[in-house]
Amino acid sequence: MSFSKHLRYGAIAACAAMLSSASAAEKPSFTVAWSVYAGFDPYPYMNSSGILSKWADKYGVTIKLRRFDYAASIDAFVAKNVDACAMTNMEALDMPAAAGVDTTVTIVGDFSNGNDMLMTRDGLALRELAGKKVLLVQKTVSEYLLERALALNGLESLAHRLKLVNTTDVDIAAAFLSDPSVEAVATWKPMALQIAGAKGVKLVFNSSQIPGEIVDLLSVRTEVLRRPDGSGQKFAKALSGAWYEVMGLMSGPGPNAEKVRKEIAIAAQDSYPTFNDQIRTTNMFYSRQSAMEFMTAAAFQQKMNLVRQFCFAHGLLGDNTKSVDDVAIEYPDGKVQGRPERVRLRFDTTYTRAAVPKGS
Repeated sequence: MSFSKHLRYGAIAACAAMLSSASAAEKPSFTVAWSVYAGFDPYPYMNSSGILSKWADKYGVTIKLRRFDYAASIDAFVAKNVDACAMTNMEALDMPAAAGVDTTVTIVGDFSNGNDMLMTRDGLALRELAGKKVLLVQKTVSEYLLERALALNGLESLAHRLKLVNTTDVDIAAAFLSDPSVEAVATWKPMALQIAGAKGVKLVFNSSQIPGEIVDLLSVRTEVLRRPDGSGQKFAKALSGAWYEVMGLMSGPGPNAEKVRKEIAIAAQDSYPTFNDQIRTTNMFYSRQSAMEFMTAAAFQQKMNLVRQFCFAHGLLGDNTKSVDDVAIEYPDGKVQGRPERVRLRFDTTYTRAAVPKGS
């Protein structure tokens, strides 16, 4: 082969490499925020296992994950520093939606079935909490759990007589265990496990007593899903496909499922026993069908009504909100709780349905 041909082929190869690199660089990129919790821990495993990149490549997008403390993850979502965020149903309503960030739920992963706990020190009963300090992450489901515990036990009048002490999920276990002046704490696993194992700590209420009310989900900014180039739709479908592939592996038969769960714990920097304990008290929607049935059930709308009424009563829907209907919720069947022109939170089964393999 002549020297000129070598040059020509070399130039062609260089151009091809440049085009390939440019093509990769031009892929629409999206960022997902997550924090430590059993229902969110599959996200880092999706990344470390290569499952996320496989689905992202299939849809021609790039998906990045960022780990945050829980409250900080939602702040990043509201500030539009990330495109999607793992959070609960209540936070989706009272933080982004209440802040005017139109939000769509694309994945409903589970509901807490004992993971969220209210505990007291030295055998203190629920009815004895008046005037006592309660440590929690305020404006989150921990505060909701506390008030539901009071309401279900006919103790609503105590709600305004508690001394709520706000802290972060990262610091809450150490803060409670090191300060004997704090008589009660409301938090979730794995932090709750550290507290529950301490001497003199008593469990007085948990989320298994309000099944289906504390729901873990993935929220995406609606404007992202509505991008004119369609990349937002591809992003949501890729993420849903990756999610349900992991759900299938977690719930599969034999030792492989246990192997996957161990790898999920490692990816989330958690211990396997701790993660397994959390899963035991988490009602995971391992199948697409179970997730869709939950989202489309009338009972879910009733439970969400409890949540939105709580948020409004506590001024969590915005300072200028005159009515609970000012931050409306739309469901997959088209029904709206609130004013239709004020829909800010949407539950959409489109992406769960899109993840179903052909022929199934």
